[in-house]
Parts: sequence; structure tokens; C-alpha cells
Amino acid sequence: MKDLIIDENFELAVNNGDFIVDTSDVQQQNLLLISDKGDWKEFPTRCVGVQRWLSDDEPEDLLAEIKKEFQRDGMKVNDLTLTDDKILNIDASY
Repeated sequence: MKDLIIDENFELAVNNGDFIVDTSDVQQQNLLLISDKGDWKEFPTRCVGVQRWLSDDEPEDLLAEIKKEFQRDGMKVNDLTLTDDKILNIDASY
């Protein structure tokens, strides 16, 4: 999917005075992960809020929540794993 791109400060990315439009799948995944439920007025029940899950002893619950929210957003989730080092591997796209 193509969309406006935001930078690491969550501001619209600009190049030569123009907004940057590019593939945004990873950007969308990141926003769904870091945003918490209620953060987006238009979709108050969406998002994962990964910060809430950091102390959870059941990584399967986090993976289930991520898969559910990605699918609700229209993504096809092919693979989703969390390593022992707490690295999230995502294979999902629109």
C-alpha cells in the first residue's frame, strides 16, 4: 500500500518541499504496534499497544493480539514470531 510517509519524529516526511509518498506497509505495522487502543479517534478499538505487553509472561497472547489487529486492518499475516531475545519477526502485507 502507498501512503504519506512519516519520519522518526512522526512528522510528515518532506523531500524538496514535497510530501513523500511510498510503500507504507511497515510504517502501518509499526503504528498499529506502538499505538494503544483509543489513540486514534476514528478507530478507538484498534491497535496493539505493545508497551502494555512488555511484562506479560505469555508471548502467545501478544502474538494473537498483533495478528488480530493486523487482520482487522486488512493485512494477510503469513508468519509472526517472537524470539527469545524479544525480537518480533513479521511477515504480513496488504
